This record gives sequence, structure tokens and C-alpha cells, in this order.
Amino acid sequence: MSEKTCAACDYPLDANAITVRIGGQAVEVCCEDCAVKLREAHAAATAQQG
Repeated sequence: MSEKTCAACDYPLDANAITVRIGGQAVEVCCEDCAVKLREAHAAATAQQG
């Protein structure tokens, strides 16, 4: 069985994982800092496309 890891930093997730919606998909991160980083990265990538 593979261990779930943070979508931003690959840190192993525990019961305190945070689920955020990025581009219509739910992803799990280990902390609020990683959630902010993912949101910012997605916003930057979306701005470059349009």
C-alpha cells in the first residue's frame, strides 16, 4: 500500500491533512502553507495560459 503524500512537498500525510480544490480537483496537502503555495502556482499557471 502506498502512503499518501502532500501534493506540494511530498511530506507524508496524516490525520491533519487539508483538502483544497485546484483546477476543479481535490488535492491533499500537509499544511496551510502548502495549500497557499498550490493555489498561487495554479493561479500563475492559469494567468500564463490566458
